[in-house]
Amino acid sequence: MNISPLSRLLPEVTQFLNNNSFPGFVGGKDYPAATGELIATIDPGSGNKIADIHDLAAAEVDHAVDIANLAFPAWSTLSQADRGAVLLRLADAVEQRKPIIAQIEALEAGKIEAQAEGDVQNFVDTLRYFVQLAEGVETRTKLDVADHDAWTYKQPWGACAFIFPWNFPFLLIGWGISPALAAGNTVVIKPAEDTSLSAIYLAQLATEIGVPDGVINVVTGRGETAGAALTNNTEIKRMSFTGSPEVGQLVAAACGRNLVPVKLELGGKGAAVVFDDVDVADTAEKLVGAITFHTGQVCCDATRWMIHSDIYDEFLEHCKDRLEQVRIGHPLDPSSEMGPVVNAKQCDRVLGYQEKGQAAGAECLFGGGRATVEGFEGHYVKPALLAGSLDNVAAREEIFGPVAYLAKFETEEEAIEMANDTNYGLANSVWTDDADRAARVAEAMVAGNSWINAHNVFAHGVPYGGVNKSGLGGGVLSIETLLDYYRSTSVVRPLT
Repeated sequence: MNISPLSRLLPEVTQFLNNNSFPGFVGGKDYPAATGELIATIDPGSGNKIADIHDLAAAEVDHAVDIANLAFPAWSTLSQADRGAVLLRLADAVEQRKPIIAQIEALEAGKIEAQAEGDVQNFVDTLRYFVQLAEGVETRTKLDVADHDAWTYKQPWGACAFIFPWNFPFLLIGWGISPALAAGNTVVIKPAEDTSLSAIYLAQLATEIGVPDGVINVVTGRGETAGAALTNNTEIKRMSFTGSPEVGQLVAAACGRNLVPVKLELGGKGAAVVFDDVDVADTAEKLVGAITFHTGQVCCDATRWMIHSDIYDEFLEHCKDRLEQVRIGHPLDPSSEMGPVVNAKQCDRVLGYQEKGQAAGAECLFGGGRATVEGFEGHYVKPALLAGSLDNVAAREEIFGPVAYLAKFETEEEAIEMANDTNYGLANSVWTDDADRAARVAEAMVAGNSWINAHNVFAHGVPYGGVNKSGLGGGVLSIETLLDYYRSTSVVRPLT
């Protein structure tokens, strides 16, 4: 049944969106662009405008960093218990408003509403996790050094900058700022111009529940203006960027010039290696779920499927059967399983890679092309399965859509070689009932993450990061992440 998106909006969401024009939020208050330059935020499910956000200039972004640095001394010198109490109040407030934030994110990101609720809960869980971790951090560590009284002392850095993408806008904010805040840093958030509203809502909520002004700041605008200004600012103490490898290189170069430590979480071209001893139907179901989740706009997704030749045909038929049943629709329609891609540019990218792949010799095994959803002029695409040489452009480059590329293998060694034949290195998975083989293959694949009989697994306490074109500077979601947000001072007193 088709619905009007606005008919399902909560009153609180409608009230929030009635502002129509959204400035940044800095120092506990609205932070408009002096030029009045605006960027339209579009509902990708309908093609209709949601609101405008302000496009801040470089000098305005620099001022936001100054505000964050001014707020740093008071925030960093709070006791861990007092700082943790403030952050736990924020986690509670976000959890209480989960349906509101989820609808905002579903509307602007094109994400299925139930999935958006899961992202908001992940933010809550992540913030609570790092608050608890920070309570156990020993800031002074005694060193056993002959003839010296020596120790190291950990303390926060200062204002930390974060640039987030549009695919998981709220969840990734949680992954990024939670350890920084828990360690005592202040933050400046630059959300994607397509998905800025949930970040603004968060900053407003933080002020409402008593987070001190200047601790959480949001600068809005285009990547080439506001994002570049934040990256090039010499007063930030750490930078975290999540996005494409191409932009990640620019961010790393700017941080290198300024000698600012940088964490890059970039793209991927993940492999799923499926052996012939699996439950074929169950594995097909799970991998179809992986490429259709958030319309394939997931950097760590399994988009190269290496299938043992003995089960290839059976596996393919199960995938086709399941893909035929996927309900494509507006993200606020409860019956939808897969929504739109985020914007017209992304739609053209996904369809373009399908066309380039087939022109280069790939066979289309299923689907592809635009999808129509009655009553909506959104950016909908059909899931697709391609097959052929792994040298094909569609097998080598990140598409960021619901497209998987299939290939056959015969031996374990061949499968590992195929999986590692990529410039990326974010996340792969191995599917087999043989525990020893699963461990061998998981350890042999070159990536930051290897999953067994599952894909897209994010447990708090397990480091998540990439290698090669997929990232550098450490991962997220673990104690190592928290420790990144402390700088260490060595203190030494000679005893003789």
